[in-house]
Amino acid sequence: MENSEKRLTYTVEEAADVLGISRNLAYELIRQGRLPAIRISQKRLVVPKAALAKLLLPENQAPAGEVCQ
Repeated sequence: MENSEKRLTYTVEEAADVLGISRNLAYELIRQGRLPAIRISQKRLVVPKAALAKLLLPENQAPAGEVCQ
């Protein structure tokens, strides 16, 4: 098993990449409470893989043609 498979969290940059959004947008979504994150220290935020997976489940997605706000 690779080290990355053992990790339980993503960096904000990795989470942004998974979501296909910019790093700045990921930080904005965290600030808004729309992207779950854990503050590890004063300067370190991580996004739990389980929370990100749950966020991406189909029931959390808008119906076709509808824009999420």
